[in-house]
Amino acid sequence: MASRGQRPEHSGPPELFYDKNEARKYVRNSRMIDVQTKMAGRALELLCLPEGQPCYLLDIGCGSGLSGDYLSDEGHYWVGIDISPAMLDVALDRDTEGDLLLGDMGQGIPFKPGSFDGCISISAVQWLCNANKKSDIPAKRLYCFFSALYSVLVHGARAVLQLYPENSEQLELITTQATRAGFTGGVLVDYPNSARAKKFYLCLFSGPSTFIPMARNEDDEEEEARESTFTVERVPYRMARRGVVRKSRQWVLEKKERRRRQGKEVRPDTQYTGRKRKPRF
Repeated sequence: MASRGQRPEHSGPPELFYDKNEARKYVRNSRMIDVQTKMAGRALELLCLPEGQPCYLLDIGCGSGLSGDYLSDEGHYWVGIDISPAMLDVALDRDTEGDLLLGDMGQGIPFKPGSFDGCISISAVQWLCNANKKSDIPAKRLYCFFSALYSVLVHGARAVLQLYPENSEQLELITTQATRAGFTGGVLVDYPNSARAKKFYLCLFSGPSTFIPMARNEDDEEEEARESTFTVERVPYRMARRGVVRKSRQWVLEKKERRRRQGKEVRPDTQYTGRKRKPRF
């Protein structure tokens, strides 16, 4: 485990850093869950997907499935790939709705060309900049990743990769390899003047270059804080937008219907579906 102040990438390979103990934090640590969910929401916003249309998305470095849960709650279908077995075990225990794949993004993405309508990634790409063995060459691994990503996206789709670059040289290395692979786009920085809230998003286009949305700043954050005081309902923001309360009958029915469309075995709907049961003694 990384000591305080040390970057996780310097502690060793990601499949070893994200062990069972580290994976549990993504279930028990409410702050970590909240930050991860907000970054997934921002990444999805930056994808600029068609309004009200379910899309098939790729989640690179999906981990415990927190970002995937956000995609499901927004009505999208997704596939997640991660190198850590422990994190994927947590995702399975949490009963996430997406399909999960164990794999190393630095060795490519094993899907047919044009498979996905978009891609998000939360806090994963910077791991490719570290060589954990002699055969690892960061530039080659990054190019392999971006080339495969360019291939599996439909023409004109976007990829939004949230990352924590160690320095400007590392960010330049990442963007250079993305450009070599055929992507256009740029880097968007939210809250650039805040040490804690500052977030980097690499916005990539697999077709003609289009506009990059405006970055958020501290004034936006203050405005959001003021707006948040007008409600006292303890309803997650992503569910409040859809007007569906988590664990309600409607929420359960929608979840079961999504699973049926995915070809999964689902129990029939009855008058008892979604009904709260009394505790047993």
